[in-house]
Amino acid sequence: MSAEHTILQMKDITKTFPGVKALENVNLTVRRGEVHAICGENGAGKSTLMNILSGVYPHGSYDGEIVFDGQVCDFRSIRDSESRGIVIIHQELALSPYLSVAENIFLGNEQAKGGVIDWNATNAEAAKLIARVGLRADPDDKIIDLGVGRQQLVEIAKALSKRVKLLILDEPTAALNEEDSEHLLDLMRHLRDQGISMIIISHKLNEIAAIADSTTILRDGRTITTMDMHGPSPATEGEIIRHMVGRDLEDRYPEHVSTPGEEVLRVENWTVHHPNDTHRKVVDGANLAIRRGEIVGLAGLMGAGRTELGMSVFGHSYGTHISGTLYKDGKEITAHSVGQAIAHGLAYATEDRKSLGLNLIQDIKTNVTSAGLGKLAKGGVVDRHGEANVAESYRKDMRIKTPSVEAIVGQLSGGNQQKVVLSKWIYTDPDVLILDEPTRGIDVGAKFEIYQIINALADAGKGVLVISSELPELLGICDRIYAMSAGRITGELPRGEANQESLMHYMTMDKEGVSR
Repeated sequence: MSAEHTILQMKDITKTFPGVKALENVNLTVRRGEVHAICGENGAGKSTLMNILSGVYPHGSYDGEIVFDGQVCDFRSIRDSESRGIVIIHQELALSPYLSVAENIFLGNEQAKGGVIDWNATNAEAAKLIARVGLRADPDDKIIDLGVGRQQLVEIAKALSKRVKLLILDEPTAALNEEDSEHLLDLMRHLRDQGISMIIISHKLNEIAAIADSTTILRDGRTITTMDMHGPSPATEGEIIRHMVGRDLEDRYPEHVSTPGEEVLRVENWTVHHPNDTHRKVVDGANLAIRRGEIVGLAGLMGAGRTELGMSVFGHSYGTHISGTLYKDGKEITAHSVGQAIAHGLAYATEDRKSLGLNLIQDIKTNVTSAGLGKLAKGGVVDRHGEANVAESYRKDMRIKTPSVEAIVGQLSGGNQQKVVLSKWIYTDPDVLILDEPTRGIDVGAKFEIYQIINALADAGKGVLVISSELPELLGICDRIYAMSAGRITGELPRGEANQESLMHYMTMDKEGVSR
């Protein structure tokens, strides 16, 4: 490929952390005006490679060479890479919630004259960028008042304000609903037509197939191959998976035969009001039941009330004016606090593992035992040796990829973090596990392992409720699926009768039972 058609070359990039070689002789070539996808399992080195490119890991901390726009570059900071037109948008958006859209777009790049910010120019330029990315907002709107999808567009507008030539998007649709995801992909196509090159890191292979021109696969810190997505023989999802995991994954969902037993949990007439707007019902008279050894799904569009239902059942962790009845093994129980919920054998693995599920600055053993610490304490003193043994057992059984339980959880890949979350709650020995988006942001190989863990929990007689935005996932692993719309349970289907169309029918029902 000629230099005039190439905007980026990363040559023989090697990066080593203490005791770990994260990247080894990785090569990446990106053409001008293309969308180039980078795929790989969690821990394959994708984010590390992009952190080198964007200057997070400065020149001198790695081996190899970066050639951008025809020049060898020694980026020593993010500001260095941005000055050349390379901008990265991380999965965790870096916006200031209490500043306006315009202030965020030009934060660190202020429209100033003589050291004084020109607010008229700031708002005028922000309005142009807002229009360019198709954002429905005003320059003076506060970020905190925008949903995640619109915040993502603010980040892109911010990148465009820096005269971006190469835009890097790390899991850009991980937290977006289907409508916002499609809008973002359309915007990426529009930017590509304007000559902006893009790198996208994503685990959603259907999106990669829809948007990418080329795809580079990383595995275990090495470049495996680069594939053409639109040539005479375009790459298939199956080929991408095979290169990612090093083996065929013909069935993304492991075979499993459930043998449901007695009912373990019943939720009756469950109603929850919004914590701030107490007149608004977020869950409205919901009824559902779970049997031992059964995997039950909960489907719904964004805002349907799925997470609110799960959190409120788990010790009133969300909401106010909660009413309804919980039955455990046929007997009515009271679970008005997380402690009471755990004591009754309930567990809830949150969809937001980084903010609510884990202590990222603590080690694995501290996180694994945190919800069941009473089992290790005598006279108020924790048995540290026993704690390490417990964590080591889960490290091996759950195949958490780290040499030691002393490793800091924040340094683990997403899939391994999710295994730590599951370990934490399994250690409490629950009868019912509520798993909220258990595979969000993790790769297909790690997903398969999580599904195997869920199956093993059901085989051990646990009742499992899986809340997921991915309908194929629910159809692939669940025995029965409930659907929610506008806070109400609108339908229930056994696996044999469920498909995406039937679920979507129930997920879009209004209060009169009519599909919207």
